Amino acid sequence: MSDDIQKVIIQLPASAEYVDIVRLNLYGIASKMGFSYEDIEDMKVAVSEACNNSVLYAYEQEDGLVDVIFEVSADALSITVKDEGESFDKVKASGERMALHDKELSDVQVGGLGFYLMQALMDEVNVISESGKGTVVTLTKKLHLSEERV
Repeated sequence: MSDDIQKVIIQLPASAEYVDIVRLNLYGIASKMGFSYEDIEDMKVAVSEACNNSVLYAYEQEDGLVDVIFEVSADALSITVKDEGESFDKVKASGERMALHDKELSDVQVGGLGFYLMQALMDEVNVISESGKGTVVTLTKKLHLSEERV
């Protein structure tokens, strides 16, 4: 694979029953890239958290859509989960990037534990949440091929 980034984009109803489709796509893409089983499982949990946040908080039972963009490069997989619902009021946000790594677990409010978990499982987590514009969560995992696979 060259240095070019390839994108796979899916748009789903913001409904919990569709989160499995995201996990299945993730599994297929990450397997082709050569990620380990453990890394894929970590990514599945992190992506599920990002999707669940969109389903639970962004639309509050209204019909909405969630875009999931997989960006495949030679050495990393980035997964972006975007919604256009209300921003997470439970998590401090005003168009700023949120970082949870410098907060105590007790400081993380309801809805914030998912972000804490995403940061523990992924190499990079970026969250941008703007009132009235929705939320964009980008999760990145670097590919570390084992010696025997190179």
